[in-house]
Amino acid sequence: MTETPRILCLGAMLWDVIGHSPVPLALGEDVAGRIHQRPGGVALNVAVALARQGLSPAILSAVGRDAPGDALITETRRLGVVTDWLYRDGPLPTDLYMAIEAPGGLVAAIADAHGLEAAGLSILTPLRDGRLGRADAPWRGALVIDGNPTQDTLALIAADPCLAAAELRIVPASPDKATRLAPLLAHPRSVFHINRAEAEALAGRPLAGSVVAAEAVVALGALRVIVTDGPRAAADAMQGQPTIAQTPPPLAAARVTGAGDAFLAAHLAAEMAGAARDAALTAAIAAASAHVTDTAHVTDTAHNTNTAHAIDTPA
Repeated sequence: MTETPRILCLGAMLWDVIGHSPVPLALGEDVAGRIHQRPGGVALNVAVALARQGLSPAILSAVGRDAPGDALITETRRLGVVTDWLYRDGPLPTDLYMAIEAPGGLVAAIADAHGLEAAGLSILTPLRDGRLGRADAPWRGALVIDGNPTQDTLALIAADPCLAAAELRIVPASPDKATRLAPLLAHPRSVFHINRAEAEALAGRPLAGSVVAAEAVVALGALRVIVTDGPRAAADAMQGQPTIAQTPPPLAAARVTGAGDAFLAAHLAAEMAGAARDAALTAAIAAASAHVTDTAHVTDTAHNTNTAHAIDTPA
């Protein structure tokens, strides 16, 4: 029998199809480049990053009963993520994310997460039927939630007694999905991992830097908020505690997709190992910096580099 996990990642689990252009792109351009397919989705990317750090996370998501779904599960298990509690009874195919990256960063992306959206609260069934927990014996641990489920689903998650004892680690996935997460602000153990644009979406106004942004979202009700802001300082604000901030080092970025997920995973792993807030922030910035400078997935590094600090880019 599979051991009850200490970390669950809830949200998108899909195939990433990412094209890398060696030169900047204009609308309608057609260039030679590299295309990679790999397991992706914010929740799964965080889970894989946690597995790389020696932890054993499990994923709660929806995967189609099709060949791409079978292959995705096989590869996910190979990467060290537990898949025992996936929802596979939906009518839709396995979800897909498609993106194009160039030296200036992300050019465009489309996420087809209709299978996850259609599944709704069904992905929570293991937390309700006793396999992982139930209302009178809620599961205890860290639950990473991305912004891909619908707002109605996220609102029900926020009030679900089965999650009353969980520490929620919340990541929007993109600024346009940040407002979906507003119901989770009221959860008594909510920790938001967001970038400044996502903080502005939640607050409904411009915010001058990560410190102001983090404190603004804490003022909305969140227990704790960690905000990244590209090459500028990242901040950690918490109710009743002083805000801390650290600035990423200069770097040459070879890729951007998934950097925010690496940041969250390193931060969570550090704190689960007992690190203080400032040490956890240092570890997270280091992990994100290592991610964006990793050229293993980018062949033409001579052209596909820049000096951006893309630690706040969602997958």
